[in-house]
Amino acid sequence: MDCKLQVVGIQSQLEMGSVAVNRSVHEFQDESLFSPELVTQKIQPSHIAECGSVSGGFQAGGSERWRRDVYRSIKTVVFSNKLNLLMPFGPLAILLHQLHGHNGWVFFLSLLGITPLAERLGYATEQLAFYTGPTVGGLLNATFGNATELIIAIYALKSRMIRVVQLSLLGSILSNMLLVLGCAFFCGGLVFYQKEQVFNKATAIVNSGLLLMAVMGLLFPAVLHYTHTEVHYGKSELALSRFSSCVMLVVYAAYLFFQLRSQKDLYIPIEEEGSQNGESTYDNDDETPEISKWESVIWLGIMTAWISILSEYLVDAIEGASHAWNIPIAFIGVILLPIVGNAAEHASAIMFAMKDKLDISLGVAIGSSTQISMFAIPFCVVVGWMMGQPMDLNFQLFETAALFITVIVVAFFLQEGTSNYFKGLMLILCYVIVAASFFVHEDPMEDKQLKP
Repeated sequence: MDCKLQVVGIQSQLEMGSVAVNRSVHEFQDESLFSPELVTQKIQPSHIAECGSVSGGFQAGGSERWRRDVYRSIKTVVFSNKLNLLMPFGPLAILLHQLHGHNGWVFFLSLLGITPLAERLGYATEQLAFYTGPTVGGLLNATFGNATELIIAIYALKSRMIRVVQLSLLGSILSNMLLVLGCAFFCGGLVFYQKEQVFNKATAIVNSGLLLMAVMGLLFPAVLHYTHTEVHYGKSELALSRFSSCVMLVVYAAYLFFQLRSQKDLYIPIEEEGSQNGESTYDNDDETPEISKWESVIWLGIMTAWISILSEYLVDAIEGASHAWNIPIAFIGVILLPIVGNAAEHASAIMFAMKDKLDISLGVAIGSSTQISMFAIPFCVVVGWMMGQPMDLNFQLFETAALFITVIVVAFFLQEGTSNYFKGLMLILCYVIVAASFFVHEDPMEDKQLKP
């Protein structure tokens, strides 16, 4: 390659010398750089042979460089996080399922194996967002941020475990709004204990309105069921759920357009206003991408495929784990599964809160709850419709009441636009109460809807 550059450079210099008519012939001859002897010397056969050896070395060097890049990418994604020490539990769960079939341990090991995969999925999404910008990055987070919950839900729908789908999605909303947001407020408040952290109330109000709309969509089918006022018994409730789901998907699409296009000046720079240091989500002075764009895409595909494989074993072992450990299905669906699915959101929300970027933490926690309630739940209803499964929005009275009270409590906490560690502690303790309630709650629909 260098030899080719030398010849091209000599030719260009000869052309430049021939065009310089304003210079004298004597002056041109004195230029030893353009003498024919020097040109002949520079393209001697030894140099040509040297070029051949260099080109062969370039091919070998390219292969070596490719291997170095692969090693660096694996080291960055797989070996840079201590949570990835849990990754071997995934293959161990598959092996245990094939050899022994003990559903309790298969469920537990699958749960441990999916946890680092969910966190790395969020990491790969964040890395890709560096190259796409905030608008497309927001859509990527909307797509992959809750990918784990959606994958588990679709496998449960395929296995006709409709109740597990409802409980796991409900649990994701409760976990994001109480546990994730509470930990973010608490950790951020401890770091900045001498002041109250602030965030933009406009985003919080819009998200609170969307969450209340989602509660309304879940409330009416439940009320219709328990008041026995259906026009067509057993059909009106399902028809209303499917119609409401389509409406909710349209509202969520309009919300994305409103947030990313129509009012993007109101939403994108929120982090700059909140942190008061001129940084944004995807363009920070102290943050640069650690892997390339195509590496991010490849790792997204790998993590999604591996989560899909483990989710199948996880869903198949849920009922057996409930009987083996004497744990209610409701507690597994509402508490245990969402903790795994929200691993990425949990880590990101706490990290940004400790950097005084509370608007981003709010977007991660409340934004994820909005995505699940206005997109994931109605999407699963539509997918169940296409599969011929009677997935509806009747989450039963106890679950709907828990969601309604949670949305009201969080809305009150967000109305001032400030946070501190005490507010975070109260949200965490509220989640503890919810978890205890589901631990002692006997789901009346478990036998009817778990495997209809």
